[in-house]
Amino acid sequence: MVPWSDFAAAAPELARAGQALLERVDGHALLVTVRGDELPRIHPVTVAVVDGGLFVFVIDASPKRRDLDQDGRYALHTLLDPDVPREFSTRGRARRVVDPARRAAVASGWAFTVDDDYGLYELRVSSALLGLRDSPDEWPPRYSSWRAPSEG
Repeated sequence: MVPWSDFAAAAPELARAGQALLERVDGHALLVTVRGDELPRIHPVTVAVVDGGLFVFVIDASPKRRDLDQDGRYALHTLLDPDVPREFSTRGRARRVVDPARRAAVASGWAFTVDDDYGLYELRVSSALLGLRDSPDEWPPRYSSWRAPSEG
């Protein structure tokens, strides 16, 4: 798993297109978390690429925070525009950011006011998938993907 900056360096066109799809809807996306062998949970979230990292703030009292702390695996999917249904998704593991300076830097430009009830997580990328369609009638999507080098 790598930070967004490494993914962007290895697959710049895919990362640019993915970031544009995330930014198109103010960072709103769907975050899937898991914990052990329980069923996955789907959560609406706001994400952003800041200083080379993909971040999400999570309310401390939420099930997604417990999932990320206990397991860390995630999948993230952009929201679809019904007129131009392009999609981007990533998978990997989340890491809680405990450095106060980094947290403050990310929070300074966030889409909503972040207080102490939110934990910050960096979503490290193990794979990414981009599906392009120019209209709802175009099928199948034109897919391109990227996978992080194996960690050995």
